Amino acid sequence: MVAKDPLFGHWTAKKFSATVLDDIWPEVTFFTLVATVVSVVSLKTSVDLGVSNQLLTVLGLVLGLVISFRTSSAYERYQDGRKMWTNITVASKNMAQMVWMHVPVERTFPAGSSEAPMSVLQVTIEKKTMINLIQAYAVSVKHLLRGEQGAYYRDLYPLISFLPRHANGIPGTIAAPDSDSELLPLWQIAETDGFQKLRESYTPQTTGGPRKMTDATMVEKVASGSDISLQITPERNGPALTKPCSYDPEAVLPVIESEYVLKPARNPPHASLYDFFPFLRLFRWLWRHLSGKPRHDNARTRKRKAFSEIAESQIPLEILLVLSNYSAYLLKHDLIKPAIGSGLTNNILSLTDSLSNLERICNTPLPFAYQAHLRMSVWIYLLLLPFQIYSFYQIITIPATAFASFLMLGFLEIGQEIENPFNYDMNDLDLDHFCLAIQRDLAEITASATEIPFEHIFSKLNTPLAPADVRHAEELSKMDVYSMHGDDATPSGNHSLRKILVDGWKRVDMDTRKKT
Repeated sequence: MVAKDPLFGHWTAKKFSATVLDDIWPEVTFFTLVATVVSVVSLKTSVDLGVSNQLLTVLGLVLGLVISFRTSSAYERYQDGRKMWTNITVASKNMAQMVWMHVPVERTFPAGSSEAPMSVLQVTIEKKTMINLIQAYAVSVKHLLRGEQGAYYRDLYPLISFLPRHANGIPGTIAAPDSDSELLPLWQIAETDGFQKLRESYTPQTTGGPRKMTDATMVEKVASGSDISLQITPERNGPALTKPCSYDPEAVLPVIESEYVLKPARNPPHASLYDFFPFLRLFRWLWRHLSGKPRHDNARTRKRKAFSEIAESQIPLEILLVLSNYSAYLLKHDLIKPAIGSGLTNNILSLTDSLSNLERICNTPLPFAYQAHLRMSVWIYLLLLPFQIYSFYQIITIPATAFASFLMLGFLEIGQEIENPFNYDMNDLDLDHFCLAIQRDLAEITASATEIPFEHIFSKLNTPLAPADVRHAEELSKMDVYSMHGDDATPSGNHSLRKILVDGWKRVDMDTRKKT
């Protein structure tokens, strides 16, 4: 996400790609050439191509209002997407705090229960695993919105790899029964997802040496029967014109045994010549039809899309089902209070609601008739513009038409770009940053102690009654009854404590106000 003002400072390719100039320049050039032809013919010949401009004012006002509405509606979808990710962040942190702080680590069950007692370590592993699933939910939503189906990604698979794969599979393994019909929905893979299945599963070592092996090399080694002992290096495809990534979403995640080649956490599409010279697509279309070569529908290009045709909530929904089942388990065995159980349920429902709203934004484009009619109206307006303003501007018609086409086409393209803010374009939402921010927050929550630090409260570093009383807590805690420092006239006890608290309020109220 590029938020800095691009008009000032050093211009870079990154800033240029954040604009829409690389998308609208062919159209701007075309309408400028039309204006040039009109001006040259009118100047060099006896034919005057200028016409009355009465229609210009009416059409310009209508198009201006429609384009403004188009841009506003697209920006509203952009803001809604950001709000939904804020809701996911808030709900994720709330759930993590409830699980980490309120689920007891000492777990015993009544006599006769089928549940076996669990040690503190086992309960801690259980709670940390559920919090990892909360993180996996955000990562899975990121891949979902980008149209990246399946669970086999390096930032997602390590977080959910322990979940069962088959209805009757062996727990804790990827061993499959004889029939793939028992494969659970979470692990269903379509042929169009583009995952490469390994001939045999592998377990790379997690220590020793830098990461040197790519997925392609690993597939070759597995096919040839060679030993695999190195971790996998994420392949960074996609040029600098897509959203750059100065961080590694896979850096702190382990490499887990898998039956498919894991795709990188970021997989931006390649930019081709057709993205910068759209008119060349006509020649590609003609060549494809004349040569009889099939069209590759699964080829990923940098062309901006206002919506995704394949976004489904399968993996995020499966994760939410596991979290909901865990909440029900805690309530069933009276491990948490009903209020905490309600909090967990409400946050799970909030995640479900956010997912549905994100799918709505991602799957619902503006009606085709509206977009096509608006685009054609702008083209016709810009095509007739040189004829209507030539009588007044003469040779200035050329730059005036260029500026008008730049202005109107630019706003149309901006609306097209931000309508679906979940891809890899420079102006899209930085979903990787959002997911890593959630990951850091969840890690911070699990790093905190679950016991109240009483031994730290009554220390010399704590001055709870400041500014009225600057004595530290260790000295104050040694008193049987509170008494104000150096004031023998005031009786000791709650009255004295109340007085010092009121005095502290007066000092804070007076000393923190702006002096006039």
